[in-house]
Amino acid sequence: MKKLINNPENVVREELEGIAAAHSDRLRVSLDPYYVMRSDAPVNGKVAIVSGGGSGHEPMHGGFVGPGMLDAACPGEVFTSPTPDQILAATKAVSGGSGVLHIVKNYTGDILNFEMAADLAKEEGIEVEAVVTNDDVAVQDSLYTAGRRGVGVTVLAEKICGAAAEAGRNLSQVAELCRRVNSEGRTMGMALTSCTVPAAGKPTFELGDDEMEIGIGIHGEPGRQRRKVAPADEIVDLMATAITDDLPFRSGDRVLAFVNGMGGTPLIELYIVYRALARFLGGRGISIQRNLIGSYITSLEMAGCSITLLRLDDEMLGYWDAPVNTPGLRWGA
Repeated sequence: MKKLINNPENVVREELEGIAAAHSDRLRVSLDPYYVMRSDAPVNGKVAIVSGGGSGHEPMHGGFVGPGMLDAACPGEVFTSPTPDQILAATKAVSGGSGVLHIVKNYTGDILNFEMAADLAKEEGIEVEAVVTNDDVAVQDSLYTAGRRGVGVTVLAEKICGAAAEAGRNLSQVAELCRRVNSEGRTMGMALTSCTVPAAGKPTFELGDDEMEIGIGIHGEPGRQRRKVAPADEIVDLMATAITDDLPFRSGDRVLAFVNGMGGTPLIELYIVYRALARFLGGRGISIQRNLIGSYITSLEMAGCSITLLRLDDEMLGYWDAPVNTPGLRWGA
């Protein structure tokens, strides 16, 4: 194992200390328990949005804390759910009196711990709503889930709902918008290599030099199929067909196309993927209105990518374009 770390047991704490040193102008970091919050929180009268999950997926979620997106994020240990006490502490820290939305990826540990934290927050008089993202079309059930995994749509929901909260929408409106974003988005991922969890010290799974996994999860869970490596255009056709057939997307739809790197994929390859995706969608009469290309939901150093398509309406488009100022996503601010 070759990694730029000190002690595997201290990876998350030292990462948080680095975030605090790098972004003290816009973020505050708690080390007991772990969470990251925007420096001006709580914002009185604004719905607060909290998300979280295992570390190793950076910049998700801590890199998306700031005006126009999340109010707080709770990082668990690598590929491990945050604990209820982290989530409760973050929820209380950012509550501005208008309720808190929890955006939760559909992993069993995340759901259980966010539910427990929400119940405890409600006992303290904080109104909490939770929305679960489950946009992965690859498999119905996985090692970490009952039902579909929450993946790429999570970032898009955090941005769109963060803008809605910033604009003064109430808790039920922001939560309903989040549910709509989740229902209109679909994702599929693939891997060319495994990744190595620092505490494990060895690859999560084995892939031959000439193999790829289609439908992989962000923790290295198995996907739909293992097959020989193919040209990028063929891989995109396979993934995009599964995504567009699932909703289904139809000619005339407007979409946000999100091509995401898994941590070890150079940007040159992501643009080749986007080129193929744009041609695929154009051939089906689906119009790309906005795009996002880069490594936003990673799986440590895994080589591979995911594709997310979100069917847009005017409200989603307006909130996507609204200003955002976070370490991982920034425009108009």
